[in-house]
Amino acid sequence: MSDPRLMSIGEFAKLAELTTSALRFYDDAGLLRPELVDPLTGYRLYSDAQLEPALQLRRLREVGMPLSAIGTFFTAGDDEKARLIDDQIARVAADTVGMYQVAAALKASLGEGAHITVCELSGPVLAAAVDQVLATTVHDRHIPVLGGVRMETDLDSVSLTATDRYRLATRTLFPDKPFAGSWAGTLAGEDLQGAISRLRRSPRVIAEAGERTLTFRMVDGTVAHCRLLTETFPDYKMLIRSLALVTHRVTIDNQQILTALEQTAPDTVGLEVIDSKPVLLLPDARIDLNGSATGPDLTLWFELTTLYPALGHTVGNDVMLDLRGPDQPATVRSADAGDLTVLVMPCRHPSSITG
Repeated sequence: MSDPRLMSIGEFAKLAELTTSALRFYDDAGLLRPELVDPLTGYRLYSDAQLEPALQLRRLREVGMPLSAIGTFFTAGDDEKARLIDDQIARVAADTVGMYQVAAALKASLGEGAHITVCELSGPVLAAAVDQVLATTVHDRHIPVLGGVRMETDLDSVSLTATDRYRLATRTLFPDKPFAGSWAGTLAGEDLQGAISRLRRSPRVIAEAGERTLTFRMVDGTVAHCRLLTETFPDYKMLIRSLALVTHRVTIDNQQILTALEQTAPDTVGLEVIDSKPVLLLPDARIDLNGSATGPDLTLWFELTTLYPALGHTVGNDVMLDLRGPDQPATVRSADAGDLTVLVMPCRHPSSITG
């Protein structure tokens, strides 16, 4: 190699986390030309300056961007590059939802035999409930069931439950038309997400359970299939039974606290009970909240990413928090419509975490 500043294709491939064959392919496609090709040996040589484009190229391929769009990407300005990325992610998301729907329909066709009618509900109400609890699911490849929603029915109610191990959300619905018997299953969250828009447009929805899927039948005759997950759902009822006694009850104006969090977006937020009044603690401010509190003085902290979704999906503006101490789960529920209940774990204040 005549120029010590240049790297062989093997050295460059390791830094870019690409294979040498991929680099040759991208050279032939005109997307990433080597800095120099040795005229005697034909060896491709690359410079440090080419590393960032190579890393970008690898990431663009990881999100499935086609070669033609990548060629446009490298000649575009920053705004156009951002638009190309957003467009590709939107296509991937749409394709993913479509694949989940096809998979659910395929499973529904695997000779499940007779379906049983589970319940009949208002479509818009069911869609809203699904949207609320889906915020508490998480994609975890080690525990895939955490991406699911547990559905349980009895004579009088239908409950939807989800947990990501740091939060737990349960929404209870009351069907106008009860059905005999009870049923329970864990629905794939991706399938529920894809069904929300159709559920919302149907005044009534009938849920029918088979061996592998739950089918929602709309009033216009269309159906949405949701796969039933086979993994065991966490025993959330045991968790609820084992909760410590409530020591404080705080009632707050939900919109006031949401507005404050949206304006400041701190990593952590504190809730203080002092002289029977709730106070919101932000990095540079203390906000007296509209509401009341019971119990002795107490301060506890929450991660914004844990507390905000719990408050944002409550029903109604008056929210009640049942507190059990600075290191125990807090229960968030609507003060006047307690059909959505969310458990959220407090965290340690950053100033208390040392080296």
